[in-house]
Amino acid sequence: MFNLADVLDLVTERVGAREAVVFRDRRLSYDDFAARTNQLAHVLHDLGLGCHHERGQLADWQAGQDRLAIYLYNGNEFLEAMFGAFKARLAPFNVNFRYVDEELVHLLNNAGTRVIVYHRCFAPRLAAVRHRVPTLQYFIEVNDGTPEGLGEGLADALPYEAALSAAPAGPLHLPRTADDLYVLYTGGTTGLPKGVLWRQGDVFVSVLGGRRPKDGSVIEDGEELAARAEKGGTRILPAPPFMHAAGQWIALNGLCAGNTLVIQDSVQRFDAADVLGTIAAEKINLLSLVGDAFARPLLDAIHAGSFDLSSLKVMLNSGAPLNVTSKDALLAAVPDLRVLDVLGSTEGGNHGQHFSAPGTAATGTFKPSPGNAVLDDDRRSLLAPGHEGIGWWARRRHIPLGYLDDEAATKETFVTIGGERFSIPGDRARLLANGDVELLGRDSLTINSGGEKIFVEEVENALKRHLSIHDALVVGRANERWGQEVVAVVQLKEGAVADEAGILAEAARHVARYKLPKAFVFMDKLERNPSGKPDYAWARELL
Repeated sequence: MFNLADVLDLVTERVGAREAVVFRDRRLSYDDFAARTNQLAHVLHDLGLGCHHERGQLADWQAGQDRLAIYLYNGNEFLEAMFGAFKARLAPFNVNFRYVDEELVHLLNNAGTRVIVYHRCFAPRLAAVRHRVPTLQYFIEVNDGTPEGLGEGLADALPYEAALSAAPAGPLHLPRTADDLYVLYTGGTTGLPKGVLWRQGDVFVSVLGGRRPKDGSVIEDGEELAARAEKGGTRILPAPPFMHAAGQWIALNGLCAGNTLVIQDSVQRFDAADVLGTIAAEKINLLSLVGDAFARPLLDAIHAGSFDLSSLKVMLNSGAPLNVTSKDALLAAVPDLRVLDVLGSTEGGNHGQHFSAPGTAATGTFKPSPGNAVLDDDRRSLLAPGHEGIGWWARRRHIPLGYLDDEAATKETFVTIGGERFSIPGDRARLLANGDVELLGRDSLTINSGGEKIFVEEVENALKRHLSIHDALVVGRANERWGQEVVAVVQLKEGAVADEAGILAEAARHVARYKLPKAFVFMDKLERNPSGKPDYAWARELL
């Protein structure tokens, strides 16, 4: 079993001169990347941060390592922050850069954050909330070109480049282990965001390239990893934000295999023309995207421009569905292209894959990855292929430990059946006779809009902050580009007047703008079940 920093060291020893990360005018070799992550590790260690309790002393939902928040757009610094933290034995975690103050405070407190690496453009927000996060002691600021002085109250922040330059570039010799944590916060599928705790050895096997592609067997020899890296060199463009698994896992997988990661210039929003221009200029072989929200703008830009996409062989889709129409159009637009759908979850890792070629595009069914299973409705036994019933998609072996500081949720999602632990993220599925799995969707109340998971109760609570609202239900409806969009079904207080703009303005103070309703339905009375629970089926019928 491998620590991720050890994997990077093995790769660097074998292909140190190869480009690791290309971003704008910066082209970092593996040797360069190793030196910079070593420097950051020294900075963190010198602050007194690291591992304080080894894994064997802790329960599955506990963390013995200091947590480092990564509040950055895509760039080399995001990946450096991750590996620098690994080398200093901290546990880095992702921060959604779309969060408003309330969401950010909840996340940082939930993680017990000690240190944060952030882009300067986020300094005003951090300065406004730092007093509400008592564990947060250290700030490391990345210069993104934003004028200085906007983050009054962060005068004690360390400038990222200056801090690295003053630190040694040699290794920080600490006793790293495969038990060291990898932490990834959910996007809301399980309610408010939760920190999923993985052992690095398990997440490497599950999603970051620790298996042999031919038979799925686990790689246990470091020389084999180094030899694989030597044969690597695929040029990969992970277009989604690294703050989500869809982008982060592709990037880490690429580095662990000795490939070259290229990051598009425009990282604050998805710019299809910029992505296509980067593919042409850098001869990208694999592009990762998130569903139709990425695919449709790409297709528009392909047809509107003139880009040399001859190097592109694979489009890897994850995080949101990509419909057959979009797949067929992409396959027709780019010669020799294949589309690979990868199904994964923060709590389970890699669940399955599906390849689409011209004339064979499909969606909704997946070839399960090793360790996957479908459990019966009672979550007590495994279903056999061809079983008529609907079950729970689950995974065993090389799964997370649990949720940070949440014993109850850990025991709910990670269950033991026949002496073996399973992760049950919440997807309903059917195990087909040929061994493929038909995905039926999340049983929990979430809306997937452009790859973002939106928890409906969180939006409902934000809407109810408006003084005119008596009750509100939030549901998703189909949207051609985004997959789903948020719709609010609202009951006003007696005598109140519908004020959509005012309601949205109030809700925007409590949740990120991408979670806000795209439409409203005003009703005299909202239906609820006899138990008092919301009747979401009734609400959906109104759309």
